[in-house]
Amino acid sequence: MVKTRKPSPLPETGEPLIAARDVSVVFDGNAVLRNIDLEIPRGQTLAIIGESGCGKTVFLKTLIGLVRPTSGEVIFDGRDLTKLNDKQLTEQRLRFGYVFQMAALFDSLTIAQNIAFPLRQNDGVNAREIDDIVRDRLLEVGLTESVLGKKPAELSGGMRKRVGLARALAMNPEVVLYDEPTTGLDPIMSDVINELILRTRKRTGVTGIVVTHDMHSARKVADRVVMFYPLARLERGEPQIIFDGTPEELDNHPDPRVTQFVRGEAGERLQELGERRG
Repeated sequence: MVKTRKPSPLPETGEPLIAARDVSVVFDGNAVLRNIDLEIPRGQTLAIIGESGCGKTVFLKTLIGLVRPTSGEVIFDGRDLTKLNDKQLTEQRLRFGYVFQMAALFDSLTIAQNIAFPLRQNDGVNAREIDDIVRDRLLEVGLTESVLGKKPAELSGGMRKRVGLARALAMNPEVVLYDEPTTGLDPIMSDVINELILRTRKRTGVTGIVVTHDMHSARKVADRVVMFYPLARLERGEPQIIFDGTPEELDNHPDPRVTQFVRGEAGERLQELGERRG
């Protein structure tokens, strides 16, 4: 039976659970991430904000080895993921849950089969245990057993998001990565997702990393917020993370790029558009 994992205690050195050390990612000569240094303690919920195209989702994928850094290291629980072979990396990924941007459910599978998918990859879980876990996770995200036999197309966007969260929690992960969990949802359903993120952390002590443009979500679920900035808009040698602090520190930050993003103000971007037309 899959049981909730009890994270091993932090080493006496106080090492973070996850650390990106000087991580850079380049695709076909185009730099997306540059010299990212970021430590995430066990049990923290971190929100990553920033404009579209600044590398937030790419960074999430580097944390589980879906994208290999061009340079630098990704340390998870004391191990450098960039040095693991495929089998070792797969074993470490079982400790992560991933909530994809648009839920990314399998259209041809039922809701029950979607939630069970990661469990069926685990030889140590029998069919009865899988059924029990699927029902438990479904109830945890506020859905009833009546949806188990449905296909994703038969559900609303908010329900699909919750099924995606249930699937991410199926293996009782130590870390959950949320990629734009509230995108495309109305304000009420967005807040339902936020509450589920908070409930998951309270119940399991899970470490969470949330990529979002939704400032209400960032403020509500995060202990800490970092802001990435597009490399093309940075000065030479300027760090890509331009903010790292608490949600309360966002509004009065001295960097106008931070406050303009948080408040949804076009600021200098309108001037730039005018210059380009000229």
